[in-house]
Amino acid sequence: MLEQLKERVCHANLDLAVHGLVILTWGNVSAIDRESGLVVIKPSGVSYADMRPTDMVVVDLDGNVVEGELRPSSDTPTHLAIYKAFPEVGAVVHTHSTYATAWSQACLPIPNLGTTHADTFHCDIPCTEEMSHEQVAGAYEAETGSVIADAFKGMNPMHTPAVLVRHHGPFAWGKSAEDAVHNAVVLEEVARMASITLALNPKVEMNPDLVEKHYERKHGANAYYGQK
Repeated sequence: MLEQLKERVCHANLDLAVHGLVILTWGNVSAIDRESGLVVIKPSGVSYADMRPTDMVVVDLDGNVVEGELRPSSDTPTHLAIYKAFPEVGAVVHTHSTYATAWSQACLPIPNLGTTHADTFHCDIPCTEEMSHEQVAGAYEAETGSVIADAFKGMNPMHTPAVLVRHHGPFAWGKSAEDAVHNAVVLEEVARMASITLALNPKVEMNPDLVEKHYERKHGANAYYGQK
């Protein structure tokens, strides 16, 4: 079942380690087959060194395991909430990468301070609101998805395909597993750049015209970056 998607999700998870976004088993990638409504996700706590496509777990949008011998990632309900909230999302990545997690722990959005950020993320990368006692004590992972959805009210989640969960860490997404990993890589790099930039000049402000120019030349209706 969904063998090609399992291959892609497994490789995407391995790419997190290649790009230095995860250590130990801290992270996960999932992807959804919108036609069937089924999601392929990394199993919980499995070493990246030992991971195989056959280890991937298939779940439905209610979190029921449809196929797989292993338990799905503990973050599965958060991934599922993102798929339900954002219909254009095809894959989700969660890591505890150092700089993006530091911004999450500082409870701050990552400001758009330069063209590197603007090339991928149109807006500041939002940080979610504080979770209530009831949210933490209840269906915690699903409620994490709820606060992520709330953070994007009035925003296009495909224009700024990443978020910081307060006190926790980053999530990124895209149209495919490969796209989502790409966005997670860029997220960590712009988090690092923003940290250094603000240390050098805490009063820096970005030129909004440059934000629009760089985002539109890669993602706009008349985009001209790269090859056709």
